Amino acid sequence: MVEKGLICTNCGRSYELKQLHYRCGSCGEPLEVTLYEGGGIARGNALAQSVLSRYKAFFPFETLDSRVSLGEGMTPLVSSPALAARAGIGSLLLKNESQNPTWSFKDRGTVAGVQHALKLGIRRIGTVSTGNMAPSVAAYGSRAGLETFVLVNEGIPKEKLSPIGIYGAHLIKVAGDYGRLYHESLRIGQEQDIYFINSDAPMRVEGSKTIAFEICEQLAFDMPDFVVVPTSAGGNLRGIAKGFREFLRAGLIHRLPRMVAAQARGCSPIVKAFEAGRLEISREEAPRTIAHAIENPLPPSGNEVLRILRKEEGLAVSVTEASILEAQRTLAMEGFFVQPASAVGYAAVLKLAEAGTIKEEDRVVVVLTGSGLKYTAALDRHTLEEETCALENLGDHLLQYRGL
Repeated sequence: MVEKGLICTNCGRSYELKQLHYRCGSCGEPLEVTLYEGGGIARGNALAQSVLSRYKAFFPFETLDSRVSLGEGMTPLVSSPALAARAGIGSLLLKNESQNPTWSFKDRGTVAGVQHALKLGIRRIGTVSTGNMAPSVAAYGSRAGLETFVLVNEGIPKEKLSPIGIYGAHLIKVAGDYGRLYHESLRIGQEQDIYFINSDAPMRVEGSKTIAFEICEQLAFDMPDFVVVPTSAGGNLRGIAKGFREFLRAGLIHRLPRMVAAQARGCSPIVKAFEAGRLEISREEAPRTIAHAIENPLPPSGNEVLRILRKEEGLAVSVTEASILEAQRTLAMEGFFVQPASAVGYAAVLKLAEAGTIKEEDRVVVVLTGSGLKYTAALDRHTLEEETCALENLGDHLLQYRGL
């Protein structure tokens, strides 16, 4: 690997990247790869490159194992004048991460984590997840020929289990405090040489940088005013913000967009701390939201997200269950079927625009983090129309819609 180190996001203590580290031994806060001060984008056709190879100058890998990639990244950034008009703003663009191989943004961090595991000579990987990360790690672990462990909550719905199990990972339902499982997995992983690519593992954050890199390229390096990210553990927002910061240091862009951490009101520990002016989050007691993919009562990167938002003039906003469902349906009417957690981003835009925080002249990017096919049970919360007609009456039945 290229000589690069890890640094604590809070106290600044340094660690070696050639060893497996997740969190600071001094203050317990998350680690990240030290910032890249320069670098450029690889020449060539982006569609013929992996995200790690295109942005190789911003990753600590001398060589890449091409067998690991499943074609992640290079997802569409789609303008939606109709959704912008509904919000009363000038421009809205949707970064559609549901187009990744396992239908969510998680694949970016997973491919970076698996590459790192292979460089370290580790043959066993794992993750703690009941959402998008579980099938992503299972898929990439299988692809790379690594023994893979996926730890899930004992009460995980059946519809979420099969899309994980199909990849052949060791799928283990764990009884007990799910909040403790994140830290316990890291401890056991260190003891048993299992690389847990959890929600805010340093290389997972590095993978999320590529969302920012692609947004810059897709907008011809003309930065949006806001980038809205549905936020759970906080690793994805951290990575996107870091990506913009590194492109700024490399001279590829000339200003940073304002980051917005969007959460469901039923589980919004980051928003509550932000609004109260606190520098540390508190555990969300009795979390409850349909946006299960971001229902994290104690986000492991929550404090670092707060530091980023304070330093870079970002925002944190929570939205109601009703507004999440309305946003999911509205996005579907534009052709984007996303999971409720993804819809939180657009619901946040509507709320901020109504409050006058996002103004008419602003350009906004919303990250659609995952596909609606990830959680089809949410469809039961919508009133969906259907009709029945006999074949011999079909012509007459369709005539009633003529001219509508």
